[in-house]
Amino acid sequence: MKTTNKLDKPFGPAGVSAGIVLLVVGIFTVYNSLFSIILIVIGAFAGLTSTSTTIDFNKNRVKFSNNLFGIIHLGKWIKLDPKMKIGIKKSKQVWRTSSWSNRTLDIKKEDFRIFLYDFDEKQILPIMKSNSQIEARAELAKLTKKLGLKQI
Repeated sequence: MKTTNKLDKPFGPAGVSAGIVLLVVGIFTVYNSLFSIILIVIGAFAGLTSTSTTIDFNKNRVKFSNNLFGIIHLGKWIKLDPKMKIGIKKSKQVWRTSSWSNRTLDIKKEDFRIFLYDFDEKQILPIMKSNSQIEARAELAKLTKKLGLKQI
């Protein structure tokens, strides 16, 4: 059984909305100019690219992947070792966008992430994210039981 958990958009909220706008404009203007194919490709890349983590419970492995255009999954599988651990860490992200008139827009987002750690307690990769600490603790307990790993 495999589970896929979506994590982030690498270009942030402003990059995603700009990419979607480019994609839509490119689709509407494709009949007028072949240049719009470039707009479609750039817009699809910026607007649809994301990151995710896939957990394979049957084979006891985890894969962090970059999903280019939302459909091409790039990443490699990591075999889980019984010495590995999982734990919760608070994540704070800030995306800053500047306009032509030098106005900045800061978008802040805080969430809780479940990370995979090696035997030295160094972070390897994020497994899952959740909005509240209570929800993250519940998911951590489930993953600890399913994967047979220790908690930090």
